[in-house]
Amino acid sequence: MLEDTQLVWVRDAAEGYIQGRITEIGAKEFEVTPTDRKYPKRTCHFDDIHSSCDGAQDHDDNCELMLLNEATFLDNLKTRYYKDKIYTYVANILIAVNPYREIKELYAPDTIKKYNGRSLGELPPHVFAIADKAIRDMRVYKLSQSIIVSGESGAGKTESTKYLLKYLCYSHDSAGPIETKILDANPVLEAFGNAKTTRNNNSSRFGKFIEVHYDAKCQVVGGYISHYLLEKSRICTQSAEERNYHVFYMLLAGAPQQLRDKLSLGKPDDYRYLSGCTQYFANAKTEQLIPGSQKSKNHQQKGPLKDPIIDDYQHFHNLDKALGRLGLSDTEKLGIYSLVAAVLHLGNIAFEEIPDDVRGGCQVSEASEQSLTITSGLLGVDQTELRTALVSRVMQSKGGGFKGTVIMVPLKIYEASNARDALAKAIYSRLFDRIVGLINQSIPFQASNFYIGVLDIAGFEYFTVNSFEQFCINYCNEKLQKFFNDNILKNEQELYKREGLNVPEITFTDNQDIIELIEAKSNGIFTLLDEESKLPKPSYSHFTAEVHKSWANHYRLGLPRSSRLKAHRTLRDEEGFLVRHFAGAVCYNTEQFIEKNNDALHASLEGLVQECDNPLLQTLFPSGSSTSVRGKLNFISVGSKFKTQLGELMEKLEQNGTNFIRCIKPNSKMIDRQFEGSLALAQLKCSGTISVLELMEHGYPSRVLFADLYSMYKSVLPPELVSLPARTFCEAMFQSLNLSAKDFKFGITKVFFRPGKFVEFDRIMRSDPENMLAIVAKVKKWLIRSRWVKSALGALCVIKLRNRIIYRNKCVLIAQRIARGFLARKQHRPRYQGIGKINKIRTNTLKTIEIASGLKMGREEIISGVNDIYRQIDDAIMKIKMNPRITQREMDSMYTVVMANMNKLTVDLNTKLKEQQQAEEQERLRKIQEALEAERAAKEAEEQRQREEIENKRLKAEMETRRKAAEAQRLRQEEEDRRAALALQEQLEKEAKDDAKYRQQLEQERRDHELALRLANESNGQVEDSPPVIRKSENVRAQQQALGKQKYDLSKWKYSELRDAINTSCDIELLEACRQEFHRRLKVYHAWKAKNRKRTTMDENERAPRSVMEAAFKQPPLVQPIQEIVTAQHRYFRIPFMRANAPDNTKRGLWYAHFDGQWIARQMELHADKPPILLVAGTDDMQMCELSLEETGLTRKRGAEILEHEFNREWERNGGKAYKNLGAKPNGPAAAMQKQQ
Repeated sequence: MLEDTQLVWVRDAAEGYIQGRITEIGAKEFEVTPTDRKYPKRTCHFDDIHSSCDGAQDHDDNCELMLLNEATFLDNLKTRYYKDKIYTYVANILIAVNPYREIKELYAPDTIKKYNGRSLGELPPHVFAIADKAIRDMRVYKLSQSIIVSGESGAGKTESTKYLLKYLCYSHDSAGPIETKILDANPVLEAFGNAKTTRNNNSSRFGKFIEVHYDAKCQVVGGYISHYLLEKSRICTQSAEERNYHVFYMLLAGAPQQLRDKLSLGKPDDYRYLSGCTQYFANAKTEQLIPGSQKSKNHQQKGPLKDPIIDDYQHFHNLDKALGRLGLSDTEKLGIYSLVAAVLHLGNIAFEEIPDDVRGGCQVSEASEQSLTITSGLLGVDQTELRTALVSRVMQSKGGGFKGTVIMVPLKIYEASNARDALAKAIYSRLFDRIVGLINQSIPFQASNFYIGVLDIAGFEYFTVNSFEQFCINYCNEKLQKFFNDNILKNEQELYKREGLNVPEITFTDNQDIIELIEAKSNGIFTLLDEESKLPKPSYSHFTAEVHKSWANHYRLGLPRSSRLKAHRTLRDEEGFLVRHFAGAVCYNTEQFIEKNNDALHASLEGLVQECDNPLLQTLFPSGSSTSVRGKLNFISVGSKFKTQLGELMEKLEQNGTNFIRCIKPNSKMIDRQFEGSLALAQLKCSGTISVLELMEHGYPSRVLFADLYSMYKSVLPPELVSLPARTFCEAMFQSLNLSAKDFKFGITKVFFRPGKFVEFDRIMRSDPENMLAIVAKVKKWLIRSRWVKSALGALCVIKLRNRIIYRNKCVLIAQRIARGFLARKQHRPRYQGIGKINKIRTNTLKTIEIASGLKMGREEIISGVNDIYRQIDDAIMKIKMNPRITQREMDSMYTVVMANMNKLTVDLNTKLKEQQQAEEQERLRKIQEALEAERAAKEAEEQRQREEIENKRLKAEMETRRKAAEAQRLRQEEEDRRAALALQEQLEKEAKDDAKYRQQLEQERRDHELALRLANESNGQVEDSPPVIRKSENVRAQQQALGKQKYDLSKWKYSELRDAINTSCDIELLEACRQEFHRRLKVYHAWKAKNRKRTTMDENERAPRSVMEAAFKQPPLVQPIQEIVTAQHRYFRIPFMRANAPDNTKRGLWYAHFDGQWIARQMELHADKPPILLVAGTDDMQMCELSLEETGLTRKRGAEILEHEFNREWERNGGKAYKNLGAKPNGPAAAMQKQQ
């Protein structure tokens, strides 16, 4: 078992992440044992495992976490959520978790005052802080601002929007008439545009962009509201647990009896358009105030719905007062209530077949006559005309008879029902448009310098049945996500590159392909839908088939049967399509796409309402605006309108400064004090917040131009600092304030700050005057010191340059002297060697004279002969000296002549001695002869040695020639290798792109599966797993081929089993295979540790010198061929070493390594001021270098390899035990040097 005590976070399907410890390193995964025993042991891929911080974390800004990863991020959110700290930052992005209850004093007036004018990060995170930042940015940068509030349905977007507007209107002064009207718009819009869904009790079924306009003094002067895509289908149908728009229930529950009688209103059970949930929202007090006759049967049985912020009875009175404050009279309010009631009564009109009508027409049923009468009265139209318009439609003939003849075409029951519903939708949607228009009229502005816009639009939606509304909403969310990616991730990284900041690049999923799929001009889904709508007989099945045909091979589009949810797989191919959105796959049912894309009424109904007596209805349907006369070829579809509106919205957002609020839904039950980790994690990933967290780990969210920073504090600076250039001022201030270099970084035009650090700088700069004097003194001191240091460094550089010039001159003289000496010796060496050879004959003549001195007769003759030899020697030497071009052959000839004369003289001497001393001198002459022969042998030996030296020189010259040829060959080979490396690099880059795409697809599959699980839990459905995405890159195939050739499959072996086999196995092949697999797993583990280490932790656990690790990092990840296993070869290395976190004045230590084959067996680290560190494989593997000998690059380092006895001497000196395999044969230079010894 692996002994790793570090806590880690491991992925869990329910909790998101749970804590545990790594207990085993597998071939591709880690085994983790959770600390909580209720969770089983699990095996996970290392990408799903992250390091854990020590102890509970509670940080306002997630960028302050010691370990920045999605697991610690989620844990911080969860910890703060249970402490009622629902707000958290990721740099400048606010994360808001819906508490589903009121938190005391969180939004009180005193809280608004507390955040007024305070920098982001100075106080705990809050929605008010984002609003105040928008105001300050607008004032400082003279630029309008936008606040984008996003999140799933039920995440709290509507409430966040309300509090943002509250702060924008109340932040500086008490709210005036304009501010009050802006705030009154919220309850009105919520009443008419919000409804209860299964996921949210107060879900906004439309999008809105609320602009608060300011003058040059940053005072509120007015506002404007843009709204998008009201969900019309809800007006006519709702699911069992959902309600229609709040205003219907508010009118039934809270309207006075007189008004109810006037509008003929009953209880929710009486209306077909309220067929879903019929319960009211009420508390204990208002429940008593609602008359029993107004309560539905379901309400009486189950009681009211409970919600801390919704109350139908009370909210009707709030709505009535808000409409009054917006400037509506009682008559105008009655007109609005009348149309709302008319929609309810209109829904109760039913139809039946006419028995005797052969044309298949229908008529209003007798049971619906009363509803028809009430509806016609509320709408101000004739009852007979309304009846006729509902059951028939007018057509004009284009041929035959008289052109333009009006024909009454009877409608079938389903056609009449559709016409009724279309009229109800048209009345309500236009009423909603009118109400928004009235709000805008009540908050006009004459002159606006800037504005702050708050965007609240429906979040990403997915249901068991998804139709046109969900398609448009999700398209909008795709556009907003693209804007978020470009604004926060893409543009941020491009800015870092332009400014020269070395920030690692963060990859994120770009959803541009999804947007192209939906809005492409030639074959986008919207374009295909509009083209289908213009056909004489449009068909949803034909439209769906065209979508599949146009995007047949697009990854983002699929067939319904590819959905993870079993309910979707029952759809036929022509009944729907599946889109893989950034948040997950959604299956759309296209049956009603064409009808919902065309919101025009037929001519009978449109002409009827245009000629009504109801003034408000006449305003909603003015004469001359008929859409029916345009024809199919000229109509403007709902999708086209929405696409145009969305394009205008995106233009506004791109021109403004942007702030983001990401709302998170903590659980799917909408209850407080419950946090579902997996649900929150899915939302964080889908919103791109995790990618932002990765970027901010290395990024700088706050930045300001040098000139702007200088201008910002110019008014509070003394004259001594005002005269400084902007960049010099910034450098001086940061250095003098002792700000950490990690907290800021200078770009080309801007200074960048880490999260929250600009607040500290701002607080110091705006402190009291005494502190400013101290700052000025520090700045002056820094300026003087920096200038002195620059001067000293300049002088030092000049001195070093002079010394280097002198040193180089000396080196040149030495090189010249050595070269001249070498050339001279090379030229004259044969001559002085010849002189030396002849001079040796002179030495021999001395012995001849000595012998001749013992002669009694013939002494003078012998001495004369010796003198002749002397003269011959002198003549030969003189000739050699005087003739520089004399050849070796001539010198050898002179030597031979002299030597022959000497030999002749010696023979004469011997003869005379023989004659003189026949007996006694015979022995002595024999000895002399032996001595002469020995001398001759020595001379011959010397000549042989010289010949060998000449031969050795010749061989060395040949070796040098071969070496140069080999060097040239090596250079050519390196060039070929370089070209091969470039080709390999291109291949690896392609594989990296394929791998990134593969990972994105895996992540998309995971999101699709999580989305399907959530839908299945809501609808009691089933989820089916689709086949996994398969990737086959060249690298993977090569690895598999190499693996296939191995004799042993070690993929299922445990880490401990591999280590035991290395320590005990006698099978050389198994031993080598275990070593390779063991160190491969070590590399994976250490790579994971490096990726998940603490940000403040230096490399105190370095396992090898940085140069060794970098050499391995630079090598391309090639698949090495399997080589024949031979006897282990031992090699030893020593290189200088200094730890990364060592002080600057620390002396370098030495790092020793003993490699047994390709893998390290012993490792030693020696420092002068520290005890030695000795590590042995099999015991200390986790602290040792995991790289192979080839990967370390040690064999390519000159002077790094040492002898075995040198390593063992240091090892034993520092207490190391002898290595058990030291008897093995060493290899390389070590072996060669030992042979010489």
